[in-house]
Amino acid sequence: MERQRPVVSMLVVFSIAAPVSFVCAAEVIRVQPAEIPNLLANPGMGWQTFHKFADEDPALEGLPSSTAYFRFYWRELEPKEGEIDWRKFEELFARARKAGQQLALRFMTAGTGRDYDYSPPWLRDIGLPGFEYQYGGTGAKHWVPDLDDPRVLERHLRLIHEFAKRYDGSPDLALMDIGSVGLWGEWHMSQTGVAMPKSETRRKIIDAYLTAFRKTPLVMLIGDVEGLKQATASGAGWRADCLGDMGGFSKNWSHMKDIYPKNIEAAGLADAWKRGPVAFESCWTMARWVREAWDVQQIFDWALGQHASYINNKSDKIPDGTRPLIENCLRLLGYRFVVRSVEHPREVSRGENLIVKTTWENIGVAPCYYDFYPALRLMDDKGTQHMAVAGPTTVRHWLPGKQEVEWTCAVPPGFPAGDYRLELAVCRADGTPAVRLAIAGRQKDGWYPVSRVRVK
Repeated sequence: MERQRPVVSMLVVFSIAAPVSFVCAAEVIRVQPAEIPNLLANPGMGWQTFHKFADEDPALEGLPSSTAYFRFYWRELEPKEGEIDWRKFEELFARARKAGQQLALRFMTAGTGRDYDYSPPWLRDIGLPGFEYQYGGTGAKHWVPDLDDPRVLERHLRLIHEFAKRYDGSPDLALMDIGSVGLWGEWHMSQTGVAMPKSETRRKIIDAYLTAFRKTPLVMLIGDVEGLKQATASGAGWRADCLGDMGGFSKNWSHMKDIYPKNIEAAGLADAWKRGPVAFESCWTMARWVREAWDVQQIFDWALGQHASYINNKSDKIPDGTRPLIENCLRLLGYRFVVRSVEHPREVSRGENLIVKTTWENIGVAPCYYDFYPALRLMDDKGTQHMAVAGPTTVRHWLPGKQEVEWTCAVPPGFPAGDYRLELAVCRADGTPAVRLAIAGRQKDGWYPVSRVRVK
């Protein structure tokens, strides 16, 4: 039911691009902040850098990036049994903060290319079982531990739980892949001759991630349909590492036309994006797309149609002619919040309630997967904050479309009379602004002056 609005003698509408002062005789003021087209780097979404940080990645060419994506093999994480390399992560998180980014991570047990085993040598040294393989039957021989063996599985699940115990919910950790199984953590052992772990083992590994990471968003690799169903049913999103493949492996088969639509339908992923993020990595890189004359716009449109929050081009150079397509994609990728209107009385007396009604719109294709909350505050012209109030809900479930947010702020009897700036922001639990809005007027502290109110 629509709330009854106060009777007013006149309604004055302002459209502002920056904080302004105004005086009017109206009892109610309505402000329409100016929308901006800028590309915005916000937590939990956007164009990812790959094993590089935004301040050292020339391939960005000025594109904003809020997330640096890294993958690590088990041998890199736990060089000695029970001794996780915490220093590595502390240094990475610190480096990401310096670049204005978060980290997204994947753990892996098997890979190709390098002339060594990708899981810790100490597993073999203590006599735990595994399998030798050659990718494609050629090149270096590798060894992958047998995750079906309870002793191996126990040690790998311990790694997952210990890492989550330390970092789950950290503002520095944007996303965790549910990796661990298969080549590169992609949940397949193609061209190796090694069978995948048993279904029961795979379920235990997925459950370990779901149990350990209660706050940090998770994504499940698309290669295992049974695993996709399990993970997404519990709130995880999903990830695909071959965005753009329109026939690079075979003229009669491709990821985009065959395996992805098939697995999406089989796993029932139509609404999974409403609960967890969708992330993509380019197949090869965009340079291959252009070289093969694949339709870049069509590829981006498909990703946006899956309600993607992330795209990763492996920090490769942006091909000539594709920059406008990338920028258009980034204005829709993930979430993008616009404040459409702000309505409040021009004056309020001490001891009364200040009622502020706002309309927001998420013009992106996905929600924000964090418990950030809309907030307002009153600031005097000397820059002193006199009131800060959290909104009645978080933005976690703001799907694309409009949201109404209303504040009822009690003005204490002793509140200093005078004129105040009314400012908005989307904040973390500690009250610091977390999200750049797609409206003009952002201050250095992350707040947006949108109107003025007088306290009598």
